[in-house]
Amino acid sequence: MANVLAVVSSGYKDRDYHTGWWGEELFAPLGALEKEGHVVDLASPLGGKPELDERSILPEYDPNGTYKALYESGRADDTQKISEINPENYEVVLIVGGHGAMFDLAKNDDLHRIINSVYDRGGIIAAECHGPSVLVYTTRPNGKSIIAGLKVTGYPDALEPEDVVPYLPYSLEQEMRKIAEYIPELDKKAFAVWGDSQIVTSRDPFSSELMGEELVKALQTR
Repeated sequence: MANVLAVVSSGYKDRDYHTGWWGEELFAPLGALEKEGHVVDLASPLGGKPELDERSILPEYDPNGTYKALYESGRADDTQKISEINPENYEVVLIVGGHGAMFDLAKNDDLHRIINSVYDRGGIIAAECHGPSVLVYTTRPNGKSIIAGLKVTGYPDALEPEDVVPYLPYSLEQEMRKIAEYIPELDKKAFAVWGDSQIVTSRDPFSSELMGEELVKALQTR
């Protein structure tokens, strides 16, 4: 049994734009992990109830209402503050996507500290969709990104909604391409890739179940 820390955005708002974490990207891997007996704790920058990207539970993305029901159950209503997390308590860090991750997770020093600590102890670092933005800015003692030179994936420019692009602080794909071997694999319904034996990234919400499968398989061998 492993202890997993799932990290979500607290949410981002300005006058014309509101975003947060993506429902399926938390609940799909969480369900897979808990089914195998692993313990999943939740954390966010502000603690408490984080802001969901409401689009993630619309019928377009959640046709059966699976993730809407889980959200409304309150499973994600109580998160710890990232700054108060002891990384020694965890073997896995899962960074949940949603555009919110680009705003309040990517450059969060406390989250970088947790990631480096878990990685140094041989743990797994997983990031979904826009979650790999955190890994871009997580630097190792040599000053390089933790994903420098590795195979990675994440939400591609080709899929970014046109109405959202003007509000984003950067292109995730382009930031990753600067330092890593970015692989979109757009011809595949779901895609995840291991950069090394400890770092795994997934492409988009439709890869959330695959991320759960990858984590379960990896933990079986540890």
